[in-house]
Amino acid sequence: MQIRELAIPDAWEFTPTQYRDDRGVFFEFYRFEDLALVAEHPLGLKQGNVSVSAKGVVRGIHYALVPPGQAKYVTAPRGAFIDYIIDLRVGSPTFGSWDSVIIDDVDRKAVYLSEGLGHAIVSLTDNATVSYLVSEVFNPSRELGIDVLDAEIGLVFPLEVGEPLLSAKDTAAPSLAEALASGLLPTWQESREHYASLANYID
Repeated sequence: MQIRELAIPDAWEFTPTQYRDDRGVFFEFYRFEDLALVAEHPLGLKQGNVSVSAKGVVRGIHYALVPPGQAKYVTAPRGAFIDYIIDLRVGSPTFGSWDSVIIDDVDRKAVYLSEGLGHAIVSLTDNATVSYLVSEVFNPSRELGIDVLDAEIGLVFPLEVGEPLLSAKDTAAPSLAEALASGLLPTWQESREHYASLANYID
């Protein structure tokens, strides 16, 4: 497993070693100890989610209030999408910045984003299937969104995707400035304190 830290602190890309023969392919898409090594705490798995999207569908920007937030380990069993990681932690040195990774069923990469980070995807193929391992169960009162088309954040979508297809909920999400003014964003300090508390769970 190759691990690369992204430009946003507390987010990593994982590229598995694939073993191929005439029967097909085998690979490990997740290893407890590999993630715990870089994040300095394990992923406390609470829920697994799958979304299937047509080409051009955009989901996000989604995040959860900290604590507890919701960490995500994301991969693609089928198809391809771009995964965007956005730093929404007020006071972070990279607040408002983002990084992205192409995740597909060829390289079979995965991305881990820690609690407090924003997440969005854009589907590059029909039937793009996204698998999420997450650290907390869905809690609608603490899970919020930011306008994925917010010019201040400036996510760049590939031209071949065409007009982004958004849900009504994502279309109605506030801008980053509006969420900041309303006190609806996690902070760098509370996120760091939460990560430190999780380190106690390493065996």
